[in-house]
Amino acid sequence: MVTAIVGANWGDEGKGKITDVKAAGSDVVVRFQGGCNAGHTIINNYGKFALHQLPSGVFYSHITNIIGNGVALSPEKFIEELNTLKERGVPQPKVLVSDRAQVVMPYHIQLDSFEEARLSSHSFGSTRSGIAPFYSDKFAKIGFQVSELFGDESALKEKIEHVVTLKNVYYEYLYHQPKLSAKDIYDTLMGYKAMLEPYAADTFEFLHNAVKEGRNILLEGQLGALKDTDFGIYPMVTSSNTIAGYGAVGAGIPPYEIKNITAVVKAYSSAVGAGEFVSEIFGDEADKLRHKGGDGGEFGATTGRPRRMGWLDLVATRYGCRVQGATSVAFTVLDALGYLDEIPVCVAYELDGKRIDAFPPTSQLKRCKPVIEKLPGWKCDIRGIRKYEDLPENTRNYIEFAEKAIGVPIKMISNGPAREDIILR
Repeated sequence: MVTAIVGANWGDEGKGKITDVKAAGSDVVVRFQGGCNAGHTIINNYGKFALHQLPSGVFYSHITNIIGNGVALSPEKFIEELNTLKERGVPQPKVLVSDRAQVVMPYHIQLDSFEEARLSSHSFGSTRSGIAPFYSDKFAKIGFQVSELFGDESALKEKIEHVVTLKNVYYEYLYHQPKLSAKDIYDTLMGYKAMLEPYAADTFEFLHNAVKEGRNILLEGQLGALKDTDFGIYPMVTSSNTIAGYGAVGAGIPPYEIKNITAVVKAYSSAVGAGEFVSEIFGDEADKLRHKGGDGGEFGATTGRPRRMGWLDLVATRYGCRVQGATSVAFTVLDALGYLDEIPVCVAYELDGKRIDAFPPTSQLKRCKPVIEKLPGWKCDIRGIRKYEDLPENTRNYIEFAEKAIGVPIKMISNGPAREDIILR
């Protein structure tokens, strides 16, 4: 059985925790896209962790964790995360890195920073992790696959010379920076080779056999549907496809094998970076929700930046679940709303004076205003509750109101940051 766990919104929905919970019954966890520009926060018996490269199954000794070919792999960050786990008492996890994955180079990170600085007030709100330049090179066919580091030396050096010629046009004439050196890039790649040698593997063959043997596989996505390159709030999106269907490409699994798709939905909305956000709130209202939310406040796991805040957007969420092909929803951080007398919910948009229920493309989204409906709050702490029927009536009403509007059954409810703070429905 293959299950995908993906985000329905802007990311930061709590996918790491849901993957961590579901991993207990899994054999393999695969991170299939994205890079270290976002983090999955997990709280367990070892402590609190923000994972950026590693799959969320690394806390289970029985799991094989795979970094798939769709990932933007930063070798230094990968090794740093593994070392952090070891230092904090986590047993050495079993990790395989696809030999078809490509590596994020130092010049990708530099170019990302240079371009954001050049764009100034028109920047994309990038984490400056090199993700956009990385994927640009991948599709321009000038990226470096892990397998190339272990291949023919002369072919690699020839490719480096070609890449340096192209990149130095940007460095010299657009950004006015010192030019790149082919020798430095070769030395960097050889350093990556040494780092990755214990982990590099033909993960396509491994996963083919795992599917054939009927093993339980989790596909773990990064960010959410509204940050997808094709279906998100373009151009303020990430540079990879964040949807479950890409799991077949980014991991190398037949698409028809992905039977279950859990879309993770936060009980309110948050976002990092620029882009359209119809239900966004500001000022004291936003600041209070920001500090009540998450597992220690709504601040980016990678950047530490305060997240933009908003109420649950049922238009965006319904769209995100449809884009993901969700078969079920995991509803997270519900406990954060316990302070509210009334809970605003965005139930529709107003576009040029007309009410709409569908999520439009960005050119129209810019003109949308939220249509808000308020539901009664429950005014108590719901952490520690393990049975759905034990939740306050208004909490259940809120969940069922969202479920009806989304059109996908809510099967899991997270009412706290810890692994055991979960209600199965």
